[in-house]
Amino acid sequence: MENSAGDTVQQRDDNTESNSSSDMEDTCMFCMIAKNQDKDTEIVKQDSELVCFQDINPAAPHHYLVVPKKHIVSCFSLVKEHVKLVERMAEMGRAVLQENGITNPNDIRMGFHRPPYISVPHLHLHVLAPTSEITDCMAHKFTPGTMRFATEDLLRRTLVSGVDPDHYLVLTCISGSGLSE
Repeated sequence: MENSAGDTVQQRDDNTESNSSSDMEDTCMFCMIAKNQDKDTEIVKQDSELVCFQDINPAAPHHYLVVPKKHIVSCFSLVKEHVKLVERMAEMGRAVLQENGITNPNDIRMGFHRPPYISVPHLHLHVLAPTSEITDCMAHKFTPGTMRFATEDLLRRTLVSGVDPDHYLVLTCISGSGLSE
């Protein structure tokens, strides 16, 4: 269960909520990476709030994941107060690309998979470049405006509007209207 700020909480038997983030951090692969407990994953960039590392199954020559160190389940867990978090995630993604020589902003794609299309239930921003080299067999997973993938920009604008991302992002895909990609 999640509270209004998107924090994962667990319902206790006495009907009060307790923060279960420690339970999640013990079993979540991205939490383990964020704590530098996964020896197979090299952290490319980090700060006090975020970590960035290469995707284990890259769809483009540069494919990174930016994740918050705090466990948040998915983009559907976010509320308006998380806008700055999404902005900082995108800033870190752009910085990593720039550090790796990718400077054309028109040839990058950043976004979030929408549940149920997430492989790890921990919020993560996909940062891909160049988009012109996303592999054909993976392109469908990173197509903006689909039920599967929401761009960082669309998610941020949805959160700013105060609309619940769970409902808005799904309705936008179905209707094809609203805050366009």
